[in-house]
Amino acid sequence: MDVFLWVALALLVLGVVGSVLPLLPGALLSVVGVVVYWVSTGFSDPGPVAFVGLTLVGLVALATDYAGGMVAARFGGASTRTSIVAGVAGFLLMFLIGPLGIFVGVAGTVFALEYLDHQDAEESGRRALVATVGVLATAAVQALLTFSMLVGFVLVVVV
Repeated sequence: MDVFLWVALALLVLGVVGSVLPLLPGALLSVVGVVVYWVSTGFSDPGPVAFVGLTLVGLVALATDYAGGMVAARFGGASTRTSIVAGVAGFLLMFLIGPLGIFVGVAGTVFALEYLDHQDAEESGRRALVATVGVLATAAVQALLTFSMLVGFVLVVVV
C-alpha cells in the first residue's frame, strides 16, 4: 500500500473520531481523505461514481455538523433569530469551555431568548431541550455518515 492510501485512511478514521469530538472537523477530514487519495492516483481511484458518492456523503455530514443545532432549535419552535444566535453562541462557547460549551450555548441561548420573547419558562425550557437533543442527534448522524464514508472507501479502494 502506498503512503497516500495510509494518509487517506488515517484522515477517514480521524473524520469518524472528529464527528463526535468537538474542535475536530470530522466531515471535512473525511472529505479531504477521499480527495487526497483520488488526486494521488491521477483522479482514477476511486472511480468517478464512487468519488462523487463519497464526497456527497461528506458534504451532507458537513452540513449536518454546522447546521444541525440551528435546525433542531427551529424544529423545536424557536424563532429563526434565536436559532441562529444559539448556533453562534454554541460555536463560540465551544472554544471557551470545551465540548460543554456547545450545549450551554445552545440551550442557554434558546431558553433566554425565547423566554424574553414569550415570558413562558415551561415553553422556553421545552424549546431549549429540543435544541440540545438536536445537537446530540446531529453528532450521531455525522458519526454514521463519516463511518459510512470510511467503510465505502475501504470497500471501493482496498478490497
